Order: sequence, then structure tokens, then C-alpha cells
Amino acid sequence: MNTENIDAPSSYLRTDLACESELIPKMVPGSGAVYEEHETNGIKVATLTVENEEGARLAGRPIGKYITIFCGRNWIYSEELRESLTEALLNAIEIAVKSAAGKEISAGDSVLVAGLGNRNLTADAIGPLTVDGITVTRHMKTIDPQMFSSMNCAAVGASAPGVLAQTGVETAEILKSAVNSTNPDVMILVDALAARSCDRLAATIQVSDQGINPGSGIGNRREAITKETMGVPVITIGVPTVVDSSTLVYDALQQGGFDTRNISHKLQEVLENG
Repeated sequence: MNTENIDAPSSYLRTDLACESELIPKMVPGSGAVYEEHETNGIKVATLTVENEEGARLAGRPIGKYITIFCGRNWIYSEELRESLTEALLNAIEIAVKSAAGKEISAGDSVLVAGLGNRNLTADAIGPLTVDGITVTRHMKTIDPQMFSSMNCAAVGASAPGVLAQTGVETAEILKSAVNSTNPDVMILVDALAARSCDRLAATIQVSDQGINPGSGIGNRREAITKETMGVPVITIGVPTVVDSSTLVYDALQQGGFDTRNISHKLQEVLENG
């Protein structure tokens, strides 16, 4: 591995999570990017609002809202805390949809849910597995209009387009075709993310009113899936399932007591010595 250009922690510390930015202390009112945290019914929620281009440069992400739900070891939560977590997630999705689409989604509107990733890889399967649990209703609108009307729900369609290596077709191209066919009011993407800390794995949910670059979590950025490329509002729900190997090395060196200001030299030694 070529380590000549490793000269700062940001060179090898990668994260998709807004809550893990090292610049959060600078994200205050007037900076163009504002980071706030609050707790509701035992669930901690953080919101990063990128207000303008200046804030986008500071935050390193497009103008929009990024809501992070800290769900911790949710598999041992009480039933009451699970309900609070569900409520927090639903509220975040509602905020993101309203921000992206300019309105709330109501009965009769159309929603396309897309589960990104490779279902054959555990760390990348969260998108397709989520789609497996979606109750699709769009077809009922045509097949049985009376029943659809009585359901009082949105016309929901779902897609798990796989990855380029499986299909030979860019995910964005497949979803663009689906959008052209179904004309949804909003598209909801579900994907795996990369985290800065192992403590975030399967313990954090990020919801944003922005799209995504499939594969970015493992440094394999594909064509963007955004409002600009799809022609419809896009929101993203992401769960961190991977941590970059260079981040693990950095953390190990930190825990070993090395001076992080000179961490690039130590990292270079480790990489060169295997």
C-alpha cells in the first residue's frame, strides 16, 4: 500500500455519519451548519442542519438535514424503550420526507422504497432485508381500488436492485427506470454505512433528506442517487455496518499511547511491516 500521502488523520478516518465529524464543535449558529442533540423518552437524537454552501464546506456534506438516532444495544431494550426508538425513527423519517418533498406523505400518495446492497454479504444486506419486510400496496390501487381505498395508506412499491457486480447495471440506472415507471412522490433508500467507531455498528441510525452514492462506505462510489439524478425527492435511512481497516489501525495506535499528531508515521510503519 502506498502511504506517501498519509499526512493527516482525515486521510484514513472515514465515516458516513454526521454525528462523527471532528468539526462538530464548530457547527454553531452562524456557521452555516448547526449540530444539536436532545433526548426524548430515553432515546438520544442528534440533528445536523447544513444551511448553506459555507456550512456544506464545514460539514463536508450537501445542504440538508441529517438526523442520527442513537439506539445502542437495542436488542436488549425493554418493550417500552423499543416503542420509544420506533417513535423516534418514525419522527425522523417524517421530518426528512417533509424536508425533501415539501409535504407530508398521505394516503394515496406514491412511495418507492429501495433496499441498496448485496444480500449475500452480511455487512451489506440491510437494504435488501429491509425490503423483504415492506408491505407493498401499489399494485392494489389498480387490482382492487376499493380495498386499497379502505386501507387508507400510500401506494408503496419496493425494489432491491442488487449491486453492479451482480447485475452489470448501475443501481442508479435500475432505480431511474423504476421511478420513470411508477412516478413516486418520494423515494426512500435504505443502505449500509461506514462508521468511525465500532461502537456505532448496528447501534446507530441516520436519516437524511439527501440521496447517496452506493458503495461509498467501502470506497467504491457508484453513480449518485439523488433528487437531481432521479427527478423525485430522495431520503436515505442508513445503518453503519462496517468500519474501515485504516480506522481500526488508527484506534489501535491511539490506544497504544502513540502521539496522534504524528500518527501518520506510526501508521506507515505498521502498514509497511504488515
